[in-house]
Amino acid sequence: MNLPLLPQNVTKIAREESFRFSCHPAISCFTECCRQLELALTPYDVLRLKKACSLRSEEFLDRYVIMEQEEHETFPRFYLTMVDDGRDSCVFVSQAGCTVYQDRPGACRAYPIGRAAIRQPENEMGETEGMEEFFVIIQESHCRGFQEQQEQNANSYGKEQGLSLYNRFNDRVAAILQHEQVRKKKRFSEDRIAQFILALYNLDQFRTLLFAGDLPGTTPLDKTTKERLLDDEELLLHAIDWLQKILFKD
Repeated sequence: MNLPLLPQNVTKIAREESFRFSCHPAISCFTECCRQLELALTPYDVLRLKKACSLRSEEFLDRYVIMEQEEHETFPRFYLTMVDDGRDSCVFVSQAGCTVYQDRPGACRAYPIGRAAIRQPENEMGETEGMEEFFVIIQESHCRGFQEQQEQNANSYGKEQGLSLYNRFNDRVAAILQHEQVRKKKRFSEDRIAQFILALYNLDQFRTLLFAGDLPGTTPLDKTTKERLLDDEELLLHAIDWLQKILFKD
């Protein structure tokens, strides 16, 4: 795999390579990593956070999310809004720590580990061998967690932080973001971009339209399927599959 050029404080590590790190309320830098940051949100992050806040998707997006898209970018990016306190603090951080800890975003769970999943190119049959992953460790000057004695590696730390479920959904979305047509700089209409936002980030509205039969490329759902899709995680998987068909049907 050809790796991108990494910043000086970011180092590639093997899955089983050990390092020392721990984060806890008694550490002097506790919650410093929750400030001065741009926190990108995945669709699964939004799913978990909007439920933690007892909000519908659209309400959560309006209140807590900033959407950005540069002219050269195929799809928009979504970021958690920060508090205007001079430190760009996370809206969910308090002196006691994260107020949505059980549903915190995947990037927060993984820190100081970063994971990249790269979709392998399609073969002549239009098939792909799936995702290839690599890991990095991020060492920021404010972090004192590396002075702790607890031994970690990317594999065990990911399990401890409950990342497998996040990775499952993120890899499914990566199949869209890294699709061969996207790599070839295919441009999508405003309607397609709106469908991208709807399916991945405005899940409650997606369900309403899906159940009403108002989405293109869908057929009426039976009672059993509707009951299954009342579960947000099942619905997100369904939305990803629907979106992939809509975007790349040509």
